Order: sequence, then C-alpha cells, then structure tokens
Amino acid sequence: MGKNLYITTAIPYVNGTPHIGNALDYLIADIWTRYQRQNGREVRFQVGTDEHGNKIAAKAEAAGLTPQAYTDSMYPNFEILMQKVGASYTDFIRTTDPHHIGAVQYIWQQLEPYIYKGSYEGWYCVGCEAFVTDKEAAENNGICPDHNQAYQRLSEENYYLKTSEFTDQIREAIEKNKMRIVPEFRKKEFLELIKDGLQDVSISRPAKHLSWGVPVPGDPSQVMYVWIDALANYITVLGYPDRPEWKDYWPADVQVIGKDILRFHAGIWPAMLLGLGLPLPKKLLVHGFIDSGGQKMSKTVGNVIDPNEIIDGYGLDAFRYYFSRHIPTLDDGDFTWEKFENAYNNELGNDLGNVVQRVASMITRYQAGVIGDARQTEHDTKKYHDAMNDLEFNKAVDEVWISVRALNQYIENVKPWEVAKRRDTDPEAEGHLSDILGHCVGVLLQIGDLLVPFLPDAAAAIHATFETGVVVPQGSVLFPKVYQHTPDPRVSKTE
Repeated sequence: MGKNLYITTAIPYVNGTPHIGNALDYLIADIWTRYQRQNGREVRFQVGTDEHGNKIAAKAEAAGLTPQAYTDSMYPNFEILMQKVGASYTDFIRTTDPHHIGAVQYIWQQLEPYIYKGSYEGWYCVGCEAFVTDKEAAENNGICPDHNQAYQRLSEENYYLKTSEFTDQIREAIEKNKMRIVPEFRKKEFLELIKDGLQDVSISRPAKHLSWGVPVPGDPSQVMYVWIDALANYITVLGYPDRPEWKDYWPADVQVIGKDILRFHAGIWPAMLLGLGLPLPKKLLVHGFIDSGGQKMSKTVGNVIDPNEIIDGYGLDAFRYYFSRHIPTLDDGDFTWEKFENAYNNELGNDLGNVVQRVASMITRYQAGVIGDARQTEHDTKKYHDAMNDLEFNKAVDEVWISVRALNQYIENVKPWEVAKRRDTDPEAEGHLSDILGHCVGVLLQIGDLLVPFLPDAAAAIHATFETGVVVPQGSVLFPKVYQHTPDPRVSKTE
C-alpha cells in the first residue's frame, strides 16, 4: 500500500435531508481514514453532493427558487452532518461546481468513441430517475416499490454508452480481485447480475425532459443524465483532467457505497474508467441497510432515525460506537433506541468509562496522582489489525472490547485496594501496587490507541488523562448514564 491513499463516499442527492445511510458512509470512510493516518499515510477523503436532475428542478420550482439557489440552500444540511459525524474529509465536491461541469464535458468528449445515439422506449420511475426493464416493471405490477408510484411509459432519443463492450474486462477485474468487491457475497451477486453481459446505458435525456443538468458537448438539445455527471465526481474532485496531482491519488483504494448502488459502481463506473484509459478502483466496500426494530425505516411507518438526534443527545462517540460495532460494516444492521441505550450505558459507561475513572482515582488516592512505570503492555493486536485491513470494523471494535473487559476483570481479581491496605505491614506492597496500577495504565493507553479511528474524543481523553506520567483529571466522566428513551432500571417499577 502506497503512502498516498484515497477513499470516497457516495454523493447523496440534495432534494431531501440527510439520513442514517449517509451518516454510515461518512463514518465508515472516516474510520478507515483515521486508521491510515495513524499509521503514517497521507489520505484524501472525498465527500460531496449530487445536485442536478428533474427532482431538484421540481423542488426548486415549488419553493419559488432557481435550481442553483435551491441546491445552495440544501447542500449545507449534508455538510453539517459530515462534520457532526466527525468525518475528517479533505475534499468536498458539488456537481454544480464549475470545474466539475467542465471536467464532465471533457470526459464525455473522451468517451465519444463509445457513445451512440439511439431511441428508447420504456418504463421510467420519476422518483428513481431511472428506466426499468419491462420484466422489472411487470414484477412490480407497474409500480416502483421504493417510491410507491406508477412507472411512466416514455419514448425518446438519447445517447448511450457502450457499457456492453467492457463486460469481459470488468468481469475479469472483479473475478481476479483487481477491483475487489467486499464482502465476497456481494461480488457473487454482481457477477450473477452480469452473467449475460452488461447492458448499454442511456447517458442523456432530451433537454425538454431534463432541463437542470450538464449540457452535452456539441448537442444543446440533450442534457447529460446522472451517470456520467455524478460518477465522474470521484476523479474530478481530485483535479482530473487538468490538475496533475489527481494522478497521485487515483486509483482510489476504497470506494464506500451502499448495496443499492453497487450495480452502478461495479458496472457503469468501471466502463467509464476503461473508456478513459484509467485504472479501476482497488476496492468497493459495500455496506448494508439499517433497519429499525427489524423493519425497513420509512417515513410512513414513522421509524426513521435521525443521526442528528443521536449525536445531539448522546455525543459523537456514542453514535460512532454503536454504528461501528453494532452495525456490521459489510451487512445489514438494526437500530432501536433500547439497543442503543443498552450499548451506551453498559458498554461505554460501565465497561470503558468506569475503568478509566477507577484507575485514575486509585492512582490519585494511593500514589498522589503519580503514575509508576506504565509499561505499554503489548496485548496481541493482530486480530484487530487483520479486521481493519479486511474492512470489518465491527470485528476490530470487538477486539478492543475484549481488552476493556479483561482489564476490568484483572482489577477485580488483583484487588488493588486490598494491596493498598497492606502497605503499612508489607514492605513489598508499595512496589506491587505501583506495578498493578502501571499495568492498568499501560493497557488503557493501548486501548486509547486502538480507539483513535473509532472514538476520537474518548481516545484523546484517555491519552490526556494518563500519558504525562501524572493523572490529569478531565473534569467529567467519559460516558455519564443517560436514560432518554428507556426507563432507568435503577428506578423500581412500583415507586
């Protein structure tokens, strides 16, 4: 792995407010970024917003705004969430940026050998801004399952990208892991999907049907359809084609996407790159969806979880902890307030917060705050690093918690408070106590190191408390008990 690394996240559409899936993208990419930086690498980390298309134009019109003014008012919602999640990104792109628009028109021109004009008739979902096959329309009884609205029958002349021409190269890249799809079962799903070859894809719409977008070079009657415009952001944000530094970071090491957009990122995007003569990304990390209590989150059911509410109510680290440990990085997961508060109070509060406080207060009480020889006890961290490299971040946090629980158990077993009582009568007790507490601090500092990618605030607090050789009180406990959504179990039901 080189010194310069690049990670990307999918750019969400700005016609709504950010949801938990967006927050998950930013969190996963940020964990990887912090881990790589901690290991001395330079990382560029891209985020951004997708700002063209009919839905934007319609929303803008309803609000009495121009499409540009509407997107200017909407994109900060995503920027605020990225910052709230703690995403340490380096590059923010909007598809309305002038550099991006110019670069996309250049990309179109480079792809012209693979572009042809054809007429299209088919079923179209306005909500998805996508055409579906006759078979898909029939299976869904003519109604889009995601948007609960009928497909429209459209006939129009469009430009097409000869994606089919790249089928063999793309299939080989995926099979041989030159472009690795993680997890493996998603790779198999995608290879199954393209077993009969990739379909050519419509990459423009008539301007009369799609006004808000990037004009097709040399044909003002057509506007670029979402694919070339949105997918190109991953290279245009680096400065492609005119700023040479883009070459220092492309190909991306990891592209973080949700499972619903895998087919675009594993099919259309590689075809574009091959057509441009550019290398394919090294890995596509495909995460799942987050349900709520076993049900799909939906506004109609009223079970949508707002990431802002979690972070505002419990703090950044609590959010990052639950979604990195209790939501599998590479599969679907589930959130309920009860599960979340249990994890917060028991695992963060009792397991981690409590042990930090206990060790600090024992050193303060028994040794006037002076930490003896805090040997950085090298617990074997191979499983942690293997999990990080396999992009299974939930398993890496599990490894950290094994150390946290083992330290709690060690303190219960050796009972430093009893050793402290013997200091008047036993000449060896003082040294023994110092060794015990030094060992505890060594373990905590290592836990702090391992938590840097996951819980940046808690990791910093652990280091600040113990790393100077004298306990530095932090003024508050790490994870104070909170019962906002579930009753406090200490209050009896009969009171």
